[in-house]
Amino acid sequence: MEEEITFPDIGSLSDKELKELIATLTGEEHEVSYRRRLLHGKIDILRAELVTRLRGAHQAGEALIKGDDVDELSRILAGEAPSQGEADGPALP
Repeated sequence: MEEEITFPDIGSLSDKELKELIATLTGEEHEVSYRRRLLHGKIDILRAELVTRLRGAHQAGEALIKGDDVDELSRILAGEAPSQGEADGPALP
């Protein structure tokens, strides 16, 4: 986990220091935004692959909803939160 940096006493900073801090934080924000866009792209690719697999399974006549899916949905509807490992979703075949 990243080290948390405390916010400086901005009243004690000079104009130059404030501008440098703004530039630094703006750069960090751009890096985070770029990383987020990369992650969203990867998620979109994985979801597209899953849809392709499910379509193939459906066309092959396989059941798309299995007993485990129904059990999980029943727990969710009953207000029972999934465990941390389950929150990531089922493993792909």
